[in-house]
Amino acid sequence: QVQLAESGGGLVQAGGSLRLSCAASGRTSRIFGMGWFRQAPGKEREFVGAISWSGGITLYSDSVKGRFTISRDNAKKLLYLQMNSLKPEDTAVYYCAASPRFHHPQLTDEVDDWGQGTQVTVSR
Repeated sequence: QVQLAESGGGLVQAGGSLRLSCAASGRTSRIFGMGWFRQAPGKEREFVGAISWSGGITLYSDSVKGRFTISRDNAKKLLYLQMNSLKPEDTAVYYCAASPRFHHPQLTDEVDDWGQGTQVTVSR
């Protein structure tokens, strides 16, 4: 099992930026891919972006493409989500995710391990 811990959430004005971090520990050698998901109140958890742990190839949802960037530091076992040009509709709890089966987990069923989540609130 992999343990994940997010940090970096907070309150920001529309147009601003935030960077989320996710620290992985435990059986990290089994990770194929990692990603970020988010869940707004009353909505289902949705895919934001993912990165293959070995090759570093990224994939994004259309709603964040061009504004968000995922990166990772394999040596430090850290995953990042740089969020720029934030919009009120980006407000959600953001979850770090890891998969031992998929290089780019895009569905919640493709994720084996989740972080506890960090709140991001974008004001108008």
